[in-house]
Formats: sequence, C-alpha cells, structure tokens
Amino acid sequence: MADLTLESRLDGAVGGKTASALEKAFGMRTVGDLVSHYPRRYARRGELTPISSLPLGEPVTIVAEVVRVNERRMQNRKGTLLEVTISDGQGSLSLTFFNQAWRSKDLRPGRRGIFAGKVGEYRGATQLAHPDYELFDDEDQARENAQAYATVPIPIYPATSTLASWQLTKIVELVLDGLGPVADPLPDDLRERHGLVSAREAIEWMHRPQSEEQYERARATLRMHEAFVLQAALLQQRQFVRALSATRRRPGALLERFDAILPFERTPDQVSVGDQIARDLEGDWPMNRLVQGEVGSGKTLVALRAMLQVAESGGQSALIAPTEVLAGQHLRSIARMLGPQLAPELMPTLLTGQLPAAERRKAALRAASGQARIVIGTHALLSDTTTFADLGLVVVDEQHRFGVEQREALRAKGSSPHALVLTATPIPRTVAMTVFGDLDVSTIRTMPQGRAGIETFVAPLAERPAWFGRVWERIAEEVGEGRQAFVVCAAIDAEALAKNPKADAEQPDAGMLEGESEKTRWGVVQVADLLSRHPAFDDIRVEILHGKMPSDEKDAVMQAFARGDIDVLVATTVVEVGVDVPNASTMAILEADRFGVSQLHQLRGRVGRGGVPGLCLLVTEAPPGSPARQRVEAVAATLDGFELAEVDLDLRGEGDVLGDAQSGARSSLRLLRVVKDADLIAEARVAAEKVLEEDPALRRHPGLEAAIERRVGMAERAALARN
Repeated sequence: MADLTLESRLDGAVGGKTASALEKAFGMRTVGDLVSHYPRRYARRGELTPISSLPLGEPVTIVAEVVRVNERRMQNRKGTLLEVTISDGQGSLSLTFFNQAWRSKDLRPGRRGIFAGKVGEYRGATQLAHPDYELFDDEDQARENAQAYATVPIPIYPATSTLASWQLTKIVELVLDGLGPVADPLPDDLRERHGLVSAREAIEWMHRPQSEEQYERARATLRMHEAFVLQAALLQQRQFVRALSATRRRPGALLERFDAILPFERTPDQVSVGDQIARDLEGDWPMNRLVQGEVGSGKTLVALRAMLQVAESGGQSALIAPTEVLAGQHLRSIARMLGPQLAPELMPTLLTGQLPAAERRKAALRAASGQARIVIGTHALLSDTTTFADLGLVVVDEQHRFGVEQREALRAKGSSPHALVLTATPIPRTVAMTVFGDLDVSTIRTMPQGRAGIETFVAPLAERPAWFGRVWERIAEEVGEGRQAFVVCAAIDAEALAKNPKADAEQPDAGMLEGESEKTRWGVVQVADLLSRHPAFDDIRVEILHGKMPSDEKDAVMQAFARGDIDVLVATTVVEVGVDVPNASTMAILEADRFGVSQLHQLRGRVGRGGVPGLCLLVTEAPPGSPARQRVEAVAATLDGFELAEVDLDLRGEGDVLGDAQSGARSSLRLLRVVKDADLIAEARVAAEKVLEEDPALRRHPGLEAAIERRVGMAERAALARN
C-alpha cells in the first residue's frame, strides 16, 4: 500500500464503516482530520483516577483495578448479572453486565485496565452499565519491562458513546503505521529557535509518546504550527485583497454638503478614523477595515461619510445588519442624518426578507438600477436575486453575528468593492489578531459630548429579595418624570421554555457559569403579565417586543417607543444593538447572570444616549462570590468596554468569545489559547509576514501551502477567493 498523506481520504485508510463512524462523530474526512484529533490528556498504567470525583451522567474514561467479581441470577427477569467492582485505592465503582458471564474470565481480581462508559447511579452507588474496557497486557509480560511499561503514557481522546477512547487509539495507530513523510509548515530557523521537532515526529509523539517529555515537545510544536499557519492564512488573504485593483473613490461635493449640515463637531477619533477610511477608499486595492467602538461612539457616522465618498462617483454602498429591527433603525437614522436635501439624491433603501413582495421587488429594482446609492438590509442582501449596478462599498454591522463567508458573498456582488466592518463589541488585541488578522483595525474611543452617562447597579436578590419590588417602583418613578424604560428578559416565555428547551431561539448564549440558575424564570410573557397587575403601572403604557413577532409589528412597536407612545418596553435581546431612543433613561435586565459580559455592556448602551442620565439595574439571584455573580459585578464596575472585553475573555475563555460565526480556520483552535499564547501568536505573525514577503506564492514553502489548504478548508478558501 502506498504511504498515506494528510490529504488521504479516511475510507481508504481505515475502511468505509470506521470512516463513516468518524465522520458522524467528529466530522472527520481525511487522515489530517484524524491526526489533529489530539488526546485531551494522558493517563499512566500505574495511575489510578479518583473515582470519588466522577460526574454523574457524563461519559468517562478511567484507569482502575478489578477488586471483586460476583455473578448472580436476576430476580425479576431471566438470565444472570455479572457485577465487577473496580477501585482506585480510595473509591470504588461497580460495572454491571447482563447475561455476559464469560467476561469473568478476563475481569479477574488484580487485573488493571482502562474502563469507559456513562456514569450512572443505582441505590446510591455509582456504576457503569455495560462499559467498554481494555485490560493491560498480562502481568507476566508487563513484569519483564515493568518500569518502562508503567511510564508509557496512555492517550485519552475526546470520545463519544459510539467511539471509545481506546478504539480511537487503535484507529490512530493503524493510520500512523501507514503515514508517510509530512512536509513541515514551519521555516527551519523558527523551528530551531524554539527547539521544536519535525512535523512527522510531532504527530507521532502526540499520539504515541514514550515519555512525558515527548508529548510536551509535540504539543509545543503543534501549537506553533497552529499559530503560524493561521497567521499565514490571514496574511495571505490580506495579500489576495491587496493584489486586486479597486475603483478609486475620491471625496467631493456630497461629503462637503453633508459635513456642512452636521449639527455637531466630530470627535477627534471620528476625524482620525474617517481620514484613514478616506485614504483607503482612494487606494490602489480594496479597503478591508474593522472599526471597533463603544455603543454610541459614532461608527454609523463614520460609515455614512464613507458611503458619501463612494456615492460621489456614482458607486453604491450595501450595509448588512443582523436583524430586521436593526436594519430598519439604520435606515431611519441614515435618512435623518442625510436630511431632506441629500436623502432624495442618495435614496437610502431597505431590503429585507420580511418586506411585502411588491415592496421587496421595488427595493431590488432600485439596487439593480443604481438609483439607490445606499442599500440597507439583512441576509436578504445575500440572495441571488439581489444585484447592484456598481457596488463600491460593503459595510458589515456587528461582525460577530456574521461568518466570513457571508461578508465575502456580499463582496462578490461587486467588482472588488471596499469592505468596512463595524463592531460595538470591543475586541481584545489577541482576539483581533487571531480572528480579524486579515483586516486593518481602527478604534473609536472618545465619546460624543453631551452624553449624560450611565450608572449601573447590581440588584442582588439572593441576599435582598425585597429589591425585586423596588426595581419596579424605580422604573415607575422614572416614567413619572416623563422618561422611558426597557426591561430585558432572557426568554420570550419562560414557562414554554421549561417544557421545551429548544422553543426559544432568543435565549442569550453566554455559556453556563457556576451560580447561574438552571431555569429561566422571567420571560417577556411573564413580566408583561406581572406589570399588567402591578398597581404602580396602572397608568403606564407597557408593550412587548421579541424576535418571533412579525416584522411590521416589531417595526411599529419600535417606532412607537421612539416617538414616546410607549413608556416601558419589555423585550428580549432584540434591542441589543442599534435601538436609539434618547428619552430612554432606565434599563432593568432580569436574570442578568444569564447574559455574557459584552452583551450586558451592549444592552446597557441603549440608555443614557440623550441629555438624561442613564440607570441600569442588573437583577440577579446568583450567589455572592460565584462566577455568574462576578460576571454581573464586572459590568457594574466599569463602563470601559475594552476593559470588559478582557474580563469576558478571562471568565469565559476564548472558545465562546471567538464564536462559531468565525468559521473554518478561525474558530477551530485546538491547542492554541489566545490569552495564554498571545506572545506566541504575535511571534508567529511576524515570522509569517517575513515568509510571505520573501515568497508570496509560497513556492519555496510547499509544507506551509499544503497546511493552509487543509487548515482553511475548501469552502472557506472559495469564499475568501470570491472577492
């Protein structure tokens, strides 16, 4: 058989049945996918895992010794029950096998092995029913080379109920036996400087280490592979964009007229970021820039000025927003900023999936003819039926809601258009480098003058349950002063959610933290019902808003709230971004511990936007000192989103912060940790820059080229190449 390569298909390497099981369990298709499924830890034949700390209901893999074997007839049904007690020297666990008395030949007292199964409980004792197991070799054989045998690490793989850890060990061993040479993605000097091993050796040592030192060196090598290949892929994407030629978009009369009608001075950051963008739009290649700035820092203004610069030469701009509510909000605020003179010339047009068919056709026609020089929409902009006459600029709002494929699919509708990505979720430097490494990053830190600011308080119901009543009184007082309030809930209907956990698409997904209650108690439905019966709310106009309402209904509610026809809006996180009501002074976030740090910060940014001071009440039952409570207290302690982004990273870990939307290469970090490995990532970026500078087509670095191809994946590569 010819040597296997990392690109070889698994069915040819391990057989169709095993390959199907691997694809179903882990999405693996190639040898490369299999060998990058790394052990999560290593056990030793001499090591016994603490049985006392096994989690109920979880699949576990443990090393233990058989202590007792007992076979008895079952009372209530035919057949026999084999009970085997295993121990780690401190705790014990029973294994049960129905009608499998023959196993007692293997499972004799004194034998050691690896046992895997789901931890259950029977009459107060922990047990594994019908576990998989693999016993270590016969003691006689082991004694011959006792010391070496006891110290060789046993890889323990992330497993499933259908594929146990040692089954994966055997599959990996079979593949490693047939794997030929592996081209190295790292330049020799980088490998030598860090004392790293070759790629083939790293893969071998990761899966079949003979000592702890071997797997530590393998892990260090593969961590550098991950950092270097990812940075090279991102830099190469930047290079691809810079190899394209863009239509130069020079500023002119439209921008001058707009600046003349602006009722305020732009902040220093708005000016400097605006200047960077203006230069990019006149450059030789398409702009690819991320603008991050706090809620209300003026990112929309900066983007609108870029749209006017593009419109000067007849070009169009498309702004894609994550929700219908936000798209409608953008349309209104852009039309308002343009004013009665400029708006009819530029014809800002809304295009969303929930528009009536006739209106949607009219909007699509305006975009296709070039009549609308600003088109604002949701995913509907990505549809095949949406075309543009001259798409010069793509603006993506709230990048964390969109995958790279969506950004590039929109860009593909123009001829190398410029791209501007906006986010109000401040991004820690290491995450920016790892996720948005192909973009130039600008930051707006200064806030506009005249903002009254926001005060944030925790309402800790675990210690002070009476404060729940005080929250509603406080909101009623604010409404009495002529102001408006938001109440944000973690679900639409908490009772429906308890019966069917998949029923609510709008639950915040902050990742469970210790101290957080398991069930949502307050949904929009429950709060609206409570307030309808609350004496202080007799004369207060309360309305609800959530994502499952029809589009026109949502829009009508938002506009009524903006006009002041609604006093209190009870909503889900649909109000998280883009809702601008200067008279809204107060926000109560119920079960605040269920939301992520950045989400709480985003939500809070909806109040205190006018001359009225903002008040945010974070209502939580999380006990003091718990991580869930720390999350809420961190938000109350500072208004600095950049500081909170670092806190979020520490509390949640980067897996959640990176999110699934950053698909393909960006989210599949296996060994890298963006916080812990920040310096390594930075060094890898410098090294990757040097390689691409000297060898842009990677002709002298075939190992790196192949690794990028595997890492980025064909689907993402196609999306990246579309522009």
